[in-house]
Amino acid sequence: MDFRLTDDQRALRQGVRELLEGRFGREALRAAVDRADGKGGTGETGGTEGKGRTEGKAAIQGVGGGRPEGVRVLDRELWRELGAAGFFALRLPEAEGGVGQGLPEAVLAFEEAGRVLLPGPLIATHLAAGAVPGAAAGEVVVTSADRGLVEWLDEADVVRGDVTGAERLDSLDPLTPLHRLPVTDVRPAGRGAPGTAPAPDRLLVSLLTAAEQLGSAARTCETAVQHARTREQFGQPVGAFQAVQHLCAGMLARVEVARAAVYAASVTVDPVDVAAARVLADEAAVRGARDCLQVHGGMGFTWESDVHLHLKRAWTRTHRAGGATQSEGELADDLVAAEA
Repeated sequence: MDFRLTDDQRALRQGVRELLEGRFGREALRAAVDRADGKGGTGETGGTEGKGRTEGKAAIQGVGGGRPEGVRVLDRELWRELGAAGFFALRLPEAEGGVGQGLPEAVLAFEEAGRVLLPGPLIATHLAAGAVPGAAAGEVVVTSADRGLVEWLDEADVVRGDVTGAERLDSLDPLTPLHRLPVTDVRPAGRGAPGTAPAPDRLLVSLLTAAEQLGSAARTCETAVQHARTREQFGQPVGAFQAVQHLCAGMLARVEVARAAVYAASVTVDPVDVAAARVLADEAAVRGARDCLQVHGGMGFTWESDVHLHLKRAWTRTHRAGGATQSEGELADDLVAAEA
């Protein structure tokens, strides 16, 4: 089996990268963070028609305060541009108005989204394309209940799953607002846990999350290397010191191992392969961001640096679809079954 990217896949990845870097570069990222922090304006809030439509959504009770009235972090204009570019309809058949591509192409697109820390319920909206009117075109923002958490509940037009009793959480990541759902079962969801509210396809949620983590890990690796080349101490670049070189080399090794696993899982779509890819991608993203911060030294801790944004997003993503804990459990179950 040949896992190398085709010319069309490389062109797709480059096209998505150019779109996102041109439309959601660093200035747009920091503006979104400022809006989330209450320092910016209201943003573009179009597309509110249909607000409140749900699939199995009950009345939301016990939701606490929030941002000032009218403030929206999600850029609806960008969301519609993503829809027009086919981001959400990438896997939808052409006969249904989609692009007609496969899961490997979707993984490439979500990897690029992870590189730029693109905010919003991207995976839920992507999975809703073809099932929820307007999702494929980016006219409707869709989120879903996922293992007791809901991302972007306040700004979603459609919520898939029961969100009764959702309570706002103080999210670590300023660009991933969270709500917590009441606990209905203490056992790991998806492994014999009745009564839980699963996402609309946990396997795909886990794989596409791994793709986002991969993109973020690659970006922090590049950022660390660039800083090591240009930052000077004691009359030479900090990258000349062996300790810094080892950090950068470790980051690159984790990125490439995770990349191979994520790309392979997108082809096989085997649950064990997806679990392994998720574990490796989560580790690459979290440890990569921490090591990138270490390479930056004191500068990495400052609000002006983007390193902490990658670390916070990576930490937040680890809770999706059961996270690495569930993936490790699935891998362990597979090993036990193989020995039986």
